[in-house]
Amino acid sequence: MKTYDEKLNEKIALIYMGGTFGCTGTPLAPMPEAFFLPQLQRVLPPFQQITCFTAPSVIDSSACTAEDWLKLIQQIQRLQQQDYQRFVIIHGTDTLSYAAAVLAQFLQQSCHVVVTGSQYPLLNTPGDDTREFTDAIDNLNTALDYVTRAPAGVYLAFYHQVFHAGTALKVHTTALDAFRGQKVDKIDPSPNARQQPAFTVHTSHVHQVRDLNIINWMMFPITREQLAQNLKNLLSSPPHALIIQAYGTGNLAVNAEIIHSFQQLQQAGCVVILSTQVPLGGIDQRYAISQWVTDAGILVSDALSQADLYARILKSYLQYPTLAQWHQHWYPPSE
Repeated sequence: MKTYDEKLNEKIALIYMGGTFGCTGTPLAPMPEAFFLPQLQRVLPPFQQITCFTAPSVIDSSACTAEDWLKLIQQIQRLQQQDYQRFVIIHGTDTLSYAAAVLAQFLQQSCHVVVTGSQYPLLNTPGDDTREFTDAIDNLNTALDYVTRAPAGVYLAFYHQVFHAGTALKVHTTALDAFRGQKVDKIDPSPNARQQPAFTVHTSHVHQVRDLNIINWMMFPITREQLAQNLKNLLSSPPHALIIQAYGTGNLAVNAEIIHSFQQLQQAGCVVILSTQVPLGGIDQRYAISQWVTDAGILVSDALSQADLYARILKSYLQYPTLAQWHQHWYPPSE
């Protein structure tokens, strides 16, 4: 087993993907990466072997899609072939949890990855020096410190905390303490029981995912008749996946018409997944939902977070072309 000093001497790939971290000016706008990376290198710890790279997509994170994250995974997997095994990703906070969850699902434990970002830019308004008040340096240092000693896997670092990637959730729009999740220092190193081999991303996957359509419905208190009509409206052009975010432990008032609509959507090739709009606690099948879920033939989410559910749908879409295969592989094998 390597000592901490030996791990410090390992190469780290620092990949810049944009976000507030690299913005300057008033109003804030991204600094071109050709100018930003030299400024970023000035604040890196001199005792670590860090090489900076530009991600294939350097964009505002609210514009990120699966295509951008799959290209990032391709870049990481190419760098792995060049003996890089430790990676820090700088990413915008809007979809930071989604990026982390996708990386976790696809890379699994094939390398050591820490994703981070910031609520304030690294640089001042002119872009020629570090900002007087910023969380960018602290978050970057937290990520660089943890990546040298992290067990293999993917993590999210923010505000002096490190979370398991699939569990992270942004809970505040502007505060420095913006994320919650399962901290690495309080639970087992790997909370996801479905650990699998890494998924090698090919260019064909990047092209395929452009067509992926997911609809997420957070339930509001409307009548069952209106919900049934909304489901019928989807039948003319169904998505690949429909997420129903129900109440509490997965509670949803249904009738025969709603169940029939779920069945029709699945016959049309749409995977229907029951989730919950409550961030913590997950689904509980002890209640009456068990029978109607069985009757409707829909899947139940046991993902670690909403972002993890998205990542699982994305991966399943690329792996399994039929609805039957989704159902066969969705739940972990019984012990």
